[in-house]
Amino acid sequence: MLAVERRRLIAESIRSRGVVSVAEMAEALGTTEITLRRDLRAMARDGLLVRTHGGAIRPASSGHEPSYSEKAQQAATEKAAIARVALAMVRPGDSIVLGPGTTTLALARLLVHCPELTVVTNSLLVAQALMEAPRVEVILTGGTLRRSIHALVGPATEESVRALRASQAFISGNGFTADRGLSTPSPVVAATDRALAGAAQHVVVLADHTKIGQETMCQTVPAVRVHTLITDSKARASELDAIRATGVEVRVAESGEHVESQRATA
Repeated sequence: MLAVERRRLIAESIRSRGVVSVAEMAEALGTTEITLRRDLRAMARDGLLVRTHGGAIRPASSGHEPSYSEKAQQAATEKAAIARVALAMVRPGDSIVLGPGTTTLALARLLVHCPELTVVTNSLLVAQALMEAPRVEVILTGGTLRRSIHALVGPATEESVRALRASQAFISGNGFTADRGLSTPSPVVAATDRALAGAAQHVVVLADHTKIGQETMCQTVPAVRVHTLITDSKARASELDAIRATGVEVRVAESGEHVESQRATA
């Protein structure tokens, strides 16, 4: 099969499913994983998809809200590294807010053994992850279920956090730039995330490199309202410099994959 035909079929699969796996797509097309990865790299350069660990997802557009399954396959190693850096910011006795998202969920899983911690969340998955944490008090907001992100959103959610005051809020989104700060495709999600951020003294954004430099339709929190951004070492340096210039503290997590590649080239 010619490369142009393979890439057409890959593009069709991305459009219909939102995500493709290297192994599954290589088998379906009767080609090798090496060839398939070469196709994905070429298509990523053309902006037709976004590479992920083990595959690719549909590129973010200003109005498209990726499903949880799409996001879960994206930059998994980097998200785990970001979560470890975020964990170091949490102290015993803290009251924190955790928004929905795959990176905040990775952080929640690391909080299971934290003593004397109170976590406010609108994420059903975060609450579930903390079910096995007997020393973590979990406050789940009310709201309307948004199935695509497994979270409660809307006016009831905003009202339930309005009277709260937490030490830190850890939130995520679909894009982060110096000009617009954190953004998301959904107006209702943006409003809810703004309320979560407003309930905390210190706002921490967890955003892997695929979000840095990206803008989506609805601004959640402007950069001047964000205290700390935690991202990974694949984020573009020029974008991070611009974000630092707005006064945001930028912390860069080194993933194990990146560290190993550095050792290999040393």
